[in-house]
Formats: sequence, structure tokens, C-alpha cells
Amino acid sequence: MADTADHELISLIGGRLALDFANAGSPKRLLSWEELISFLEATRVISATRTAVLLELPETDPHAAHGLLQRSSHFRDTLRQTFRGMLRKETAKAETVEAINALLRVTEGHDELRFDGGRWRIEFVARESGLEWLLAAIARSAAEIVAEGENARVRVCANPECGLFFYDGSRTKRRRWCAMAVCGNRHKVASFAKKHAARGAGK
Repeated sequence: MADTADHELISLIGGRLALDFANAGSPKRLLSWEELISFLEATRVISATRTAVLLELPETDPHAAHGLLQRSSHFRDTLRQTFRGMLRKETAKAETVEAINALLRVTEGHDELRFDGGRWRIEFVARESGLEWLLAAIARSAAEIVAEGENARVRVCANPECGLFFYDGSRTKRRRWCAMAVCGNRHKVASFAKKHAARGAGK
């Protein structure tokens, strides 16, 4: 995988919320509470005001925080497996669909205008009292991608050390890199160095 610093810089390059969530954190471990809440704020799923409250939840309600974190990490890993399968043109598995539907079922509610940070913003207000509604928008995004089936332009970065997912919205449908500024440029530099070394060896 690419360096952590690079992932922080390009973590929201997926083009779809579910793909960005699949890219969140390290695939070798569970999400941390700070990573989860920061992701939800960065993608505007929650407001800055709600972020401040949720960041304190591990202290005020550790059981609820642990439960959401476990479910979030498991859902992220499920999405990663699903998107890898889609790259191989596989149909989404029943357990994946059930994981998505389970989250969609607990997200009945409505949108409301809330004043936050000096401006009005639309925020989803769930009917359920639990925290699973925080994953509602991600589940909806995942459902849309799965419903696209073979037409979904889910891609993975061509850099084998990266592995980030993205949605290819390019006109040519041939986008290869998660971010040209990082993996694309690294490939160019490496290719140039390789060619230069080959020319030097041929002299």
C-alpha cells in the first residue's frame, strides 16, 4: 500500500461515497474511531457540530461507539471484497446485498435544514435512535454501484502498491490512477528512470 501520508491526501478520490469509504484507513486493521468520524465529516455525512459530540462518544457511551466501529469496519471490508469482485465481473454476493439492505432498513427518517457554521445545510435525521443511520448514505451509494452491475465503472489504481478504488468517470473510460498527482507521476518518474538506465546500459 502507499504511504499513510499519501492516503490522507488522496483519500477522497473515489468519485462515489462507497468507494471512498472502502478506501478509508488501512486494510490491515479496523478503522479507528477518529478515522470513522473524520471520514463522515469530510464527506459531509455529518456536521462539524455533530462531529464534536461523536468524538466524545467512546468516553460517554463506549458500548455504542464500539458497536458502530465494529459494524463500520466490517461493512468497509465487505465493500472492498464486493468491489474487487466487480473488477472481476462477478455478481454481488447475497451476503453483501443483505449487509447493504440491513443498513438501508434502519435508516428511515427525513432531511432537515440545520444551521451550522454560519450557514444552512441539509442533514438527515433518522427515526431510529441507534447509530447505524450514520452509515446510511454509504449504504445507499453502495446499492447504486451494485445495481449498475457490469456497467459500473469501478476501477482500482494501476499502482500495485496502492490499491485504492475509484469510479472512472472519464470520457475514454481508461483512467488508470487513483490520482495522477501521486501514483500517476510516480509511474512516469519510474518509467523515465528505467528508460534512462536502459539507454545508459546500451552505450
